[in-house]
Formats: sequence, structure tokens, C-alpha cells
Amino acid sequence: MSRYPTPDIKDLPEDIRAKVLEVQGKMGFVPQVFLALAHRPAEWRAFFAYHDALMTPETVGRESGLTKGEREMIVTTTSAANHCLYCVVAHGAILRIYEKKPLVADQVAINYRKADISPRQRAMLDFAMKVCLHSDEIADADFAPLHAHGFSDEDIWDIASITAFFGLSNRIASFSSMMPNPEFYLMGRVPKEKKA
Repeated sequence: MSRYPTPDIKDLPEDIRAKVLEVQGKMGFVPQVFLALAHRPAEWRAFFAYHDALMTPETVGRESGLTKGEREMIVTTTSAANHCLYCVVAHGAILRIYEKKPLVADQVAINYRKADISPRQRAMLDFAMKVCLHSDEIADADFAPLHAHGFSDEDIWDIASITAFFGLSNRIASFSSMMPNPEFYLMGRVPKEKKA
């Protein structure tokens, strides 16, 4: 599932093994990224510390004006622009679940401008895509549409940071030939039936 060796869970340093087992308990499987990056433990720790600070800011005592779904929407959209199979499939699955919209991940990955999303989310993705593809061209004028949709400057920092972080992640996943777990392809595509 990767060009580089992936260590066995039993061989991981204790702190990394504990986190991997926690994720496995929640998801029912271990996402490939957790093992693929674990052959370099110091980088694994740094990667997931920054990931968690951006994607689950409440764990570091910070609030964000972005929903969990919006964060995943940024990842899915910009990862598609970077042609990252792993991140489009994995984060697209999480996006479908958070947004409770089985079609949204495919839509934003192909053409977010035609996706079933709000004008606020479209403005967010316009900015994220500019950060992704033309960050050197960001100007004060790019902030105005976001402010008009209620994004604070801190929210805009989040949009840009998530885009930049996953640009790194996309490139690691691509050069290492990290493949998405099969489970991700089906997650969130069929709404769960309500229990009686």
C-alpha cells in the first residue's frame, strides 16, 4: 500500500501505537496514513500534532469558525487539485459523513463551483484554491468576500493553513504511493437507516 515499508502495529513506539489503536477502535480499521508515516516516528508526531491542531482545534483549546465538514471540504477540494488519490478518497469519506450528503465529496473534488454547497462555502473554497494554486497572488482584496460571508481573520488563517498543510500531505501521499483503505470508498455514500 506504499513504496516505503510500513511498520507493524506491535513494533511502533508506545505513544504512536496507542494513538493508532485508538483510531482503529473508532473506525474499525487503521487508515493507511497512520502506518505509512510511522516509519519516521519524529515526523509522525509532528505531522499529527499539526493535523490535530488544524482539524480538531478544540483539542488544543482553540475555537474555529469552520465546521468539521467545512474543514474536510477544503481538504477534499484542494487535494483533488493536487491529484492526491489518498486524501480525496479518505477525506471525501469523512466529508460525506460530516455533511450528511452522499454526493458532496465527488462534487467538490470534480468542480466545487457546481457542487451543492452554500455561497459561504463556495467563497471559502475560492480562497482555498487560490492558496493551493496561486498563493503568491493572495492580496487584501481576497479577504473581502470571506469577511462578507462572516469569516473572521482567524477563520481565514484556518482556511489557508489547512490548504497548506494538506499540500504537504498530498505530496507525501503521492510520492510514497500511499493508497486509500478500501473502507473509505464506501463510507457515507448510503445514509444510515434510522433505528426504530
